Amino acid sequence: MSISRRELLAGSAGLAAGASVSVPFLLPKYHFDRRPKRSRVAILNVGQYSPKLEQLLEGALRLFPLDVMGKTVLLKPNLVDYLRGDAINTHPSLVLAAVECFRRLGAKSVLVAEGPGHQRDTQLVLSQSGYEDCLRNDKIRFVDLNRDELVRTRLRASYTSMKYLWLPRTILEADFLISMPKIKAHRWSGVTLSMKNMFGVVPGTRYGWPKNILHWAGIQQSILDICATVPVHFVIADGIIAMEGNGPLNGTPRQLGKIVISNDPVAADATCARLVGFEPNRVAHIREASRFLGNSSTALIDQVGETLMAPDVPFQVVPDWEYLHYSV
Repeated sequence: MSISRRELLAGSAGLAAGASVSVPFLLPKYHFDRRPKRSRVAILNVGQYSPKLEQLLEGALRLFPLDVMGKTVLLKPNLVDYLRGDAINTHPSLVLAAVECFRRLGAKSVLVAEGPGHQRDTQLVLSQSGYEDCLRNDKIRFVDLNRDELVRTRLRASYTSMKYLWLPRTILEADFLISMPKIKAHRWSGVTLSMKNMFGVVPGTRYGWPKNILHWAGIQQSILDICATVPVHFVIADGIIAMEGNGPLNGTPRQLGKIVISNDPVAADATCARLVGFEPNRVAHIREASRFLGNSSTALIDQVGETLMAPDVPFQVVPDWEYLHYSV
């Protein structure tokens, strides 16, 4: 997708306004190129959270050549806080549907893991968000990544000044990692999608709440370093009820009615951005990740399922991020 001079100037102004975005994004700081030749994205129209999710998801997964037979599959949802409401956390019914689907695909084990960024009491988040009963009733193992055993891991990109991160052993040992974000606008990163969702693999016990050290290092930069080091193999994004405005906690719920599935986190995030009326190349971490982690251009994405349509009214954002809108 080409960008006009007007769009470039608007984007540059927005980058200057965003405290977490800085000049170093003009220079590549990746150490490898992991981009596939082509990526695949499926968009599902889903009106509500219901028992039919499992059947819909199972059909959509057939559109992808997945081989998880005998593998450890880790589902990483977005669990931010114990606050109630369908727009804050990845809905437990979607996570439960994914567990059952990957069990039927022959996975050796399927577990759920997360390190909530705002709330130190993970058990409170699980109980108040509806996860506790689902996990117990379906005998699903949950790992608190804020308190898992840690391994000192060298970063595979250098957008921040950090050389290493202490990462949970459970994440590093998983064979197949699935990011399951909630589609939301975000006051500090513009959007929070499958790549921003990976902040949850960094333990709060070592890096603070809400992962303060990553904020100080630069949010957009940290996203790139984390995703370069911990590959996301698949994405199932919850946009049935999404969030606009002052996310990730204080925004407004908005019915989007979509689930986005992809074998490429960059393609997934670019598609989600377009679905809410944003130009993905104006989100610094999506634009930069398209250089080495995946594909953001529609020319390199095989679109299956429903047609990609931007909304008539784009998602609201806080003023610093209004330049993300296509109309700007």
